[in-house]
Amino acid sequence: MTTINGKIVLGLTEQVKIFDIRGSKTKECLARIDTGATKSSIDASLASDLGLATIYSKFVKSAHGRKMRPIVVAEIEIAGKKMKEEFSVADRSHMKYPVLIGQNILKDFIIDPSK
Repeated sequence: MTTINGKIVLGLTEQVKIFDIRGSKTKECLARIDTGATKSSIDASLASDLGLATIYSKFVKSAHGRKMRPIVVAEIEIAGKKMKEEFSVADRSHMKYPVLIGQNILKDFIIDPSK
């Protein structure tokens, strides 16, 4: 694991573990790192499998327009670092990555596209 100024360096995709809020269920998957996304996003079926409950809903702007989306809290482990964060829930079944990691998580990391 490479660090710069105490921050872990991530590539454009990273293997992550997602835990339910109680830590009793976990799923591993490949996540897309997206510095242009304000909030992280999780596939609706993955959120359901983990039993993640909606804590509130808000309008989220995406490439597909502005939509009201449920927001859930999950614990994520990325590059050995665990944190609890909010994720918007979306149907990502047609996308390659079930989890998109946005700025709300990336503030503690450095992104290296060549990694």
